[in-house]
Amino acid sequence: MTGSADRAAGARPRAVVAVPPALRRQFFTAATWDRLRALAEPTLLDAHSDSTELARALRTTRPHVLVTSWGTPALDAELLAEAAELGLLAHTGGAVSPYVGPEVFARGVKVTQAGGAMARPVAEVALTFTLNLLHRVHRFDHALRSGVAWEAASRAPERHEILGCPIGVVGASRTGRAYIALVRALGAEVTVHDPYLDAADAERLGVRGAPLDEVLRTSRVLALHAPAVPETRHLLGARELALLPDGAGLVNTARSWLVDEAALLAEVGTGRLDAALDVYDAEPLPVDHPLRALPNVLLTPHQAAATVEGRHALGASTVAEIARYLAGRPLRHAVGPEALVRVE
Repeated sequence: MTGSADRAAGARPRAVVAVPPALRRQFFTAATWDRLRALAEPTLLDAHSDSTELARALRTTRPHVLVTSWGTPALDAELLAEAAELGLLAHTGGAVSPYVGPEVFARGVKVTQAGGAMARPVAEVALTFTLNLLHRVHRFDHALRSGVAWEAASRAPERHEILGCPIGVVGASRTGRAYIALVRALGAEVTVHDPYLDAADAERLGVRGAPLDEVLRTSRVLALHAPAVPETRHLLGARELALLPDGAGLVNTARSWLVDEAALLAEVGTGRLDAALDVYDAEPLPVDHPLRALPNVLLTPHQAAATVEGRHALGASTVAEIARYLAGRPLRHAVGPEALVRVE
């Protein structure tokens, strides 16, 4: 299915928007929604996580486009059978593997996602984490809020500026590149581990490529921006974390998949390392989780991408892809079957 050629001549395209009301308001500005309505006749599915309601919407609407969001059921063979005219699944987030079954690709339905729109806000949070770790802001805040005396609260490990700071990046992904641009603009010296980063690309980014162990040994702050694929599962375990210098900081706004959480807890529990985390093995993070009590760990509840501008960008990116599809033009953010196992 390639777009306008697959529809009856003169027929107005139809779209099922399986996005709950709260997220619709965040994703689609008035102008973006007007653009979508000009492109296709939208059917709103408020009960977006109900597979029975989704099947009914697909069956009665016979959409050409399905817009999905977090919590939408995976479009498996059973649901796909209700969508004979479907040609595009446009996901308003990044990873599509929870929402797309292999049958979608097998039938030739195009799949696109808006993950690129999240790169900037996540990179900004990673930068914020980096500066907090360098200046030990999290330690001071924890001490003052927990009632530690002023003099004792003023004591912390050595603090550093970002100018000239050796920062390591694992993964030159979209978000990784956005982060690199931000920290380099502030004067950091960046070393990157990414097996797919060649010398020419490293030069364009203004970074030095290196093996993982070297990046670990030489980084005052290590920022993770790698995808979740089988080979990156617990990429950082006890051995790898032990290579980080005393007093170093770990920034993870990517995936908890990348780090052995038990090994990280052992390291930060001694106070040797600091960490700033937005992602966890268990989400929501249990209220009695030991990470919550550590003064050298900065925690946020998986919210790095949730800026007003970032959410608007997700909606705008999604609608722009729908416009390209309906016009028969190439998609900018299409993904293939590899997206079922690769999570960026």
